[in-house]
Amino acid sequence: MAAQVGDQFPGGTIRYWAAARSAAGTAEEPYRAETLADALAAARERHQGRPEFARVLAACSFLVDGDPVGARDHRDVKLVDGGTVEVLPPFAGG
Repeated sequence: MAAQVGDQFPGGTIRYWAAARSAAGTAEEPYRAETLADALAAARERHQGRPEFARVLAACSFLVDGDPVGARDHRDVKLVDGGTVEVLPPFAGG
């Protein structure tokens, strides 16, 4: 689904899990960004008053619309309107 007229970038939802949720102070928030790198930069800026957020985010892995991002450059991961970014901190145990 394309961005609506008047919207500069696609919009969707970022969902934070476990330590990422605690560091962000919220379970989810909207994004409006073309790439994962842009969405994460905007999230870091929104949460700049929460210093732990940037540290936790740096250790996280990401799913975009259910697909693992893995080692791909976040600038190459395009986001879509109505999409979901899952932010997953490292988990202990199995």
